Amino acid sequence: MLLSRPLRISDFMRPLEFEKIKKFALGKPTPFLILDLKKIAQNYDELAENFPTAKIFYALKANPNQQVLKTLAKKGSNFDAATIFEIKKLLGLGIPPERISFGNTIKKEIDIEFAYRKGVRIFVTDSVNDLQKIGRRAPGSKIFFRLITEGSGADWPLSRKFGAHPDMIYDLIVKAKKIGLTPFGISFHVGSQQRHIGQWDNSIAQVKYLFSIAKREGINLKAINLGGGFPTNYLQPTQKLKIYAREIKRFLKKNFGTKMPEIFVEPGRMIAGDAGVLVSEVITVARKSATSEIEWVFLDIGKFGGLIETTDEAIKYPIFAEKRLRNLQEVVLAGPTCDSVDVLYENFKYRLPANLREGDRIYFFSAGAYTTSYSAIEFNGIPPLQEYILPN
Repeated sequence: MLLSRPLRISDFMRPLEFEKIKKFALGKPTPFLILDLKKIAQNYDELAENFPTAKIFYALKANPNQQVLKTLAKKGSNFDAATIFEIKKLLGLGIPPERISFGNTIKKEIDIEFAYRKGVRIFVTDSVNDLQKIGRRAPGSKIFFRLITEGSGADWPLSRKFGAHPDMIYDLIVKAKKIGLTPFGISFHVGSQQRHIGQWDNSIAQVKYLFSIAKREGINLKAINLGGGFPTNYLQPTQKLKIYAREIKRFLKKNFGTKMPEIFVEPGRMIAGDAGVLVSEVITVARKSATSEIEWVFLDIGKFGGLIETTDEAIKYPIFAEKRLRNLQEVVLAGPTCDSVDVLYENFKYRLPANLREGDRIYFFSAGAYTTSYSAIEFNGIPPLQEYILPN
């Protein structure tokens, strides 16, 4: 796949904002991520405006920076935590347990007990074993039952590992009531950076079916967790958030009419993605043979430094060189480590200036989500990705 035309900074950011970022980045050793908290707040406000009746649970895994969490907490956000480490972080910031959901379906029994003792009362499950552990360690808690989804249309699918089929979900709902838990709702996730809005339609229809058959057992489910999947601004465009919201609300009304359940959403990428710019540096430029037409550009960041979502070239970041965009050529982009899988883009050809040299800076836009949180601790001795907050 080739880019049809050179990228323009103005497609993703106002040029003056980019100049501010470049100025702030001066003198700082690469690689590092620059986060704009003002953009975090704006993204939260946009989501709240488009889903005014929904409860927003920010997914910490996207970017757990303390300043991000404090900014969202002040906005009134709730939080989706996947581990007790995330729960401890939230509690340590003074965020009350009533605003925390333990959203991972894979949990140690001791961790369930810890969360319950600290006051967390919302748990998500998709298996009998996990449900039994919740029943033993978190009696009376509200339970979301995670429905399996196909995930097609998503840049980063989340299918197969999480969720269960509707027949299993039904059995879990009935069992939850019998063991003293509160069947509360159905959750699903259609895949991260989901481009096919119709995937929500498919899942909401299954949720409606489960609400109906649970009611026959005298169980009134009260909520739907629509998960995440709302997009950020990567190389290939998606519909605007307002279009997603309009269509999803239409799907909900089609299935539930005026008897609308509580709505939860769990954004991560949509909140943090385009609030971050990753600054890297060219280590070397090389050709693999004397007759090769393609140059390899090796950067000081790769898959293990925070760009794991370039696996299978799934997430395609807007990438810009500091040098002027002229005499462009197709390149292969690769990371610095000694692992041969540390190649970012080889089939998808980015075009960068032909005169790139060692020390030139390369900027990855929309890199605020799933970069620092995926960064390795010490592979090849490289420290985790540094993160800075942009002064406003």
